[in-house]
Amino acid sequence: MAKTRVVVVDDSALVRSLLSEIINHQPDMECIGAAADPFAAREMIRNLNPDVITLDVEMPRMDGIDFLSKLMRLRPMPVVMVSTLTERGAEVTLKALELGAIDFVAKPKIGIADGLKQLGEEITDKVRIAAKAHIKRLAQPAPARPAAPGGAVAAVSAVASPAVAGGAARPAPSSGLGRISTEKIIFIGASTGGTEATKEVLLGLPPDAPAVVITQHMPPGFTRSYAARLDGLCRIRVKEAVDGERILPGHAYIAPGGLHLSVERSGANYIARVRDGEPVNRHKPSVEVLFESAARVAGPNAFGIMLTGMGADGAKAMRMMRDAGAYNYCQDEASCVVFGMPREAIEAGAAHEVLPLTQIAPHLMDKLRQTHGALLHRV
Repeated sequence: MAKTRVVVVDDSALVRSLLSEIINHQPDMECIGAAADPFAAREMIRNLNPDVITLDVEMPRMDGIDFLSKLMRLRPMPVVMVSTLTERGAEVTLKALELGAIDFVAKPKIGIADGLKQLGEEITDKVRIAAKAHIKRLAQPAPARPAAPGGAVAAVSAVASPAVAGGAARPAPSSGLGRISTEKIIFIGASTGGTEATKEVLLGLPPDAPAVVITQHMPPGFTRSYAARLDGLCRIRVKEAVDGERILPGHAYIAPGGLHLSVERSGANYIARVRDGEPVNRHKPSVEVLFESAARVAGPNAFGIMLTGMGADGAKAMRMMRDAGAYNYCQDEASCVVFGMPREAIEAGAAHEVLPLTQIAPHLMDKLRQTHGALLHRV
């Protein structure tokens, strides 16, 4: 069996050595090169043609984001980012995922030698996933528009944006869903490739959409920045979930990294439950935990969405959702970075519709409008 060939890119000689050792210890992969900066990496990629690269974020001469942007436009390939677990690291990592990185590893700030060794299984698992992922070429950036007198371009951009970071009002018109939004609730599960897939779904929802509850496999320290990033882009509000808070229409709630998220009833209201606990299906947060609560608490008022990701987390519980009356969507293989979790859910008989990523939100909104119409015409 051919081994997965990996190039390690990191300005730290210690990290290069540790990652090379971790990779070479695996029977199915080998480190074929280690570069101290993107310029050296560029030559290695050209000469060695690796299957995957691991890429540090902060490096001299050219940082990892600039290099990744160029790489994904000119020579797309699977990339696993190695990020320091800081607020700055979280922001940059999310940008890397937006540019096309498959996944990331949160590099410890202290005790890096022991920390990376403890992360060895996670690192090699993500390299394996990356080697099989669907890679898309990053589009060339649009040419800059010429500046208009008095900053008109900036003013137009601000008005045209569907949302403004920092909590400004969303100007988009209501979809007229009315009471149906308080009754229905949308559940999303995602893993590898899911940060961008979830963003695509949320961007398609109007400001009066039903509440959205999301479990994205992500470690502690990243979900708050991720939620803030989405909140600045979407017409609905997006935040990290807090235990005990009421789940409201027009809002999306993301499971905090390292904690399970579920939904409970409190009278006529849905509330968020954020809890520690053992990993489920090797994950914390786990989609299984969220979807099981959907089946138990929301029943026919739930919509389930399974997005790109490796493994089977959430598949059984999504079938439970369907059996309880929920309506479920799974992302199709062609648009997935990794067609693992959707495939398992489909094979479990959980899906009503299997759709390209860009069609999930429109189909969901059509379904909601049909439901709304049925309510309006009920005698």
